[in-house]
Amino acid sequence: MLLAAAPVLADHMHHDHGGWWPIFPIFWILLFVGLFWLARRRGACRPHRHYGSGESVLAERYARGEITENEYRERREVLRGPRKK
Repeated sequence: MLLAAAPVLADHMHHDHGGWWPIFPIFWILLFVGLFWLARRRGACRPHRHYGSGESVLAERYARGEITENEYRERREVLRGPRKK
């Protein structure tokens, strides 16, 4: 019986795939786009680092020689001190 069914199974002309075969590529494309969008959206919710924080800018200015050691220490204390409201 298996040998009788083999020619029918091997002949692709007898198989009617219908019109639903494009669903699979569309599904995978939508899945990847959705995952990419979700990853981007979650990344946007993270707090941003402050690369130009006051102390780092102050340290860079001191390292370049733009301000003296006394100015550096005074300004650093102002940045570290209690904030007035």
